[in-house]
Amino acid sequence: MVRTLRNDIALYNELDDLEDSQEETGWKLVHGDVFRPPSTSPLLLSVATGTGAQIGTSLILTLICAILKIINPMNKGATLTAIIFLYVLSGSVAGYISSRLYKFCDAKAWKRNTIATAIALPGALMTVFLVLNIFLAFVGAATSVSIFTIISVFLLWTCISTPLVFVGSYFGFRAERIQVPTKTNQIARFVPEQQWHSRYPWCAIIGGFLPFASVTVELFFIMSALWLHQYYYVMGFLLVVFIILGVICVQISVVMTYVQLCGENHRWWWKSFFSCASAGFYLFLYSLWFLTAKLELVGFLPIVVYFTYMLMISVAFGLFCGSIGLLSSFWFTRTIYGAVKVD
Repeated sequence: MVRTLRNDIALYNELDDLEDSQEETGWKLVHGDVFRPPSTSPLLLSVATGTGAQIGTSLILTLICAILKIINPMNKGATLTAIIFLYVLSGSVAGYISSRLYKFCDAKAWKRNTIATAIALPGALMTVFLVLNIFLAFVGAATSVSIFTIISVFLLWTCISTPLVFVGSYFGFRAERIQVPTKTNQIARFVPEQQWHSRYPWCAIIGGFLPFASVTVELFFIMSALWLHQYYYVMGFLLVVFIILGVICVQISVVMTYVQLCGENHRWWWKSFFSCASAGFYLFLYSLWFLTAKLELVGFLPIVVYFTYMLMISVAFGLFCGSIGLLSSFWFTRTIYGAVKVD
């Protein structure tokens, strides 16, 4: 990939130095549209990316605390509490990244962006959790959560996480707009017919498999710790796997974006997100296999509880991978177009 890019950049710059330069081809052809903001819901894209970055930050901090013996991974309750608390404290990361992307899209509704970043994922998860807990309390299940715990989580969300999101958003909107090496044309370029692997849903199906495959082995032990009452304590190795996952997401997103740009398709924003975010879909499919092959749940309600929690985990995993994909593709496009000479 690096060798191909070096050859492309050298060829484009050599042709640009000639007096009778040939017509532009390949990914340089779309230099006037590659940084055109997404036409489909830039608000949702910026919120999803910021939320995914917040999830990743909280998980990395949790693993570091576990390695430093600040958190005991053998105590599952304390570990879950630490993840929630660190997620709350990472609210400024979500606000900053979301606001920076939203400002780059020339959007002005900064209040809407900040509020959506603060309440979108926590509000959805809180609503699902409350509905599930009502059913559990109604049937007298031992897994139902006390009202004190629910109030505590709600206060963490409203009194700590939301203000931190506003702080991060404030600094994000105060910062200068992200600079790009090329100017955007007034009229969008026509996108020709794409190859099958660059169209939905195949680009997402292909892109999400490798990030999921890189964590499959560790995922089995983590699922066993969650649902089979086993223990997982090799946090140092899990951090290495976590880093490998991030590197693979970067590689997949960059390659998929490069192939798309070579096909003269400048609409890479959402595809770079979904090419990695689809790993969450594979995680949910894996949970189906784990249920049928490893668990022996009896009754309808335990299965509903299992699927509800796994759906939450899959969404969070997909958002994390998707945010890496979009941010790495953004960095990639800025780098390659900054290395070639354009008018």
